[in-house]
Amino acid sequence: MNGKLKPRPWMRTVLLAAGVYNLTWGAFTVLAPQSSLNFLRLPSESPVAQLWQCIGMIVGVYGIGYLIAARDAYRHWPITLVGLLGKVCGPIGFAVSMIAGNLPASVGWTIITNDLIWWFPFSAILWGAVRYHQSVNTAYDMPESDDPVRELCTNNGETLDNLAIGHPQLVVFLRHTGCTFCREALADVSQQRSAIKASGCGIVLIHMGDNDRDAELFEKYGLGDVPRIADPACRLYRQFGLDLGSFSELLGPQVWLRGLIAAVFKGHGVGRLQGNGFQMPGAYIYECGRILGGIQHEHSSDRPNYAELAEQFTRSRVKAAAV
Repeated sequence: MNGKLKPRPWMRTVLLAAGVYNLTWGAFTVLAPQSSLNFLRLPSESPVAQLWQCIGMIVGVYGIGYLIAARDAYRHWPITLVGLLGKVCGPIGFAVSMIAGNLPASVGWTIITNDLIWWFPFSAILWGAVRYHQSVNTAYDMPESDDPVRELCTNNGETLDNLAIGHPQLVVFLRHTGCTFCREALADVSQQRSAIKASGCGIVLIHMGDNDRDAELFEKYGLGDVPRIADPACRLYRQFGLDLGSFSELLGPQVWLRGLIAAVFKGHGVGRLQGNGFQMPGAYIYECGRILGGIQHEHSSDRPNYAELAEQFTRSRVKAAAV
């Protein structure tokens, strides 16, 4: 597996720290309920103290779970997820009770240390876990010697290398077909198709779905006759240098805004996730086994001008021939 996708050392440290903290807090609450209640300025009579001890026991049990999760943060992600849900619901419950006058503000100190400070690291662990599990059994889990350019075929049975012998190809790498930006890209390619062809480039679409199952989508955008390669394992994506996106590249503010425009106002909508949702798209000019130029998206919402990319290649080719 790509080293960048494996759990970071700090994740183990965070989960160990969370486990030790929960066990310590839980033990103190169970063994000395009155002392902890007095510190938080809460009633410490018997029924309340007994309930407080039960809460301490629950917190301590979570601590054991975090220690187990620390052994393999991505494998044991459900423990972290349950913990994060509790750490989100706890402050909400506290805020409601404090506004209603049922709890003093002094309880907020335990909300900070028990819940709030763990939000970011737990969320980062879960984000990494999803990226990891999306990439298992894909190109990111294969040896670098993998050579899909000469192995994967289009829906017409031709390899990309064969198509690009003496005839440059605009190779468009799409997001998963359920993504609104994938559909927007198909619309753009369809609209610019004549200009791309006029530049002397063919068009090949790379997607992560299934050629037969997704045929209707390509037909919808008038691209049913364009060669397309199904690459669910993202082998070609990796070979052309495309990587998985970060949080800001995939879900940053500008991505949300562009997504709203493309999905709602442009009518492209969204569909079911098919493929690696973290995979970044791109476009390249490919001929005779060489990448002659291309675009790597900085954000999943980027909208390149495919015809302009093809025309730039044509102009550079003419200049080179003139020299």
